[in-house]
Amino acid sequence: MPSSFGTALRVSVFGQSHSPAVGCVIEGIPAGMHLDQEALAAFVARRAPGQDPWSTPRREPDAPRIVSGLNTRGETCGAPLAAIIENTNTRSQDYGNILEVPRPGHADFTAWAKWHGAQDVPGGGHFSGRLTGPLCVAGGVALQWLAARGVAVRAHVAELAGIEDAPFSALDNSPEANALLAKQMDALGDGRRMPTIDETAGQRMIDAVMASRAEKDTVGGIVECVCTGLPAGVGSPMFDGMENVIARALFGIPAVKGVEFGRGFAVARMRGTQNNDPFEVRDGACVPRTNNAGGILGGITTGAPLLVRCALKPISSVMVEQDSVDLATMEPATLKVHGRHDTTAVIRAVPVVEAVCALAVADALLAWPAE
Repeated sequence: MPSSFGTALRVSVFGQSHSPAVGCVIEGIPAGMHLDQEALAAFVARRAPGQDPWSTPRREPDAPRIVSGLNTRGETCGAPLAAIIENTNTRSQDYGNILEVPRPGHADFTAWAKWHGAQDVPGGGHFSGRLTGPLCVAGGVALQWLAARGVAVRAHVAELAGIEDAPFSALDNSPEANALLAKQMDALGDGRRMPTIDETAGQRMIDAVMASRAEKDTVGGIVECVCTGLPAGVGSPMFDGMENVIARALFGIPAVKGVEFGRGFAVARMRGTQNNDPFEVRDGACVPRTNNAGGILGGITTGAPLLVRCALKPISSVMVEQDSVDLATMEPATLKVHGRHDTTAVIRAVPVVEAVCALAVADALLAWPAE
């Protein structure tokens, strides 16, 4: 079961939803970086469950514990950095009715088809969103390494339950647009629980989520992420391009079903004269005037903000009866999901998207310009 990604910076994730702990191992972090463990814990806590009415009632502190990779001064020492998050609030008995009857929308059936009943079922096992906790630990380390190099990563809920937030000012690469983008990114870092640029839109999203929860249903949405401070020339063509490595990592987040960069699928309805980003000289450098490409051409960064969006499906655990099959008898069955579940994955996914994008970008930077 491969559960790792990255090349110069390689991350492996381990554990299951109801195992004693989940965790990660990060290889390739340069030695000598002071790790602010309080800032790391605060970042990981943004994803932690049980903090909001739309979140699962499963309360976990999600306090990461670094078990290797630091010296006595709290600096990375060159060894693999390993961290664990203990699972302290599991209720495996809630999943007794799905041992042989797979939940629609979940990986229960495909895991059974692959491992023939040996898979860990409670809480979704290794398929659980619980594994995004250690992803945030690894990404939080990468974010600190990037920040020391002037690179910033920030995400927000771009759309939820059909309600749209104000977009990042990242499709225009003018100085004015970049200044507005910096303000948007700073505002999202003020600790707001609903990570939207437009707080009025955020409240409307919350109302829609709570209405769905009252109807025992779930909602999906879109997370938009931007990375600034990247120089031109990072990445590779074809299969190791920036889109490739970021998309591969993003699809490792449970519930992600689509990824697009820059204008994304909208380019299919544009002409070349509309989609192309003209170049100009600014402060002695060649820069794209606009940013329809989302900061990437030929898999390599242009120096403009790197812009990516990912679509997340509605949470599959809905509290209504659904049709399924008893895998022991191969007879029709009905199933009602028990346990504690989110109404949407989108809100808690925001720091996870930041973490994964930071890891992919850090991996590319560590490989540049060696090639």
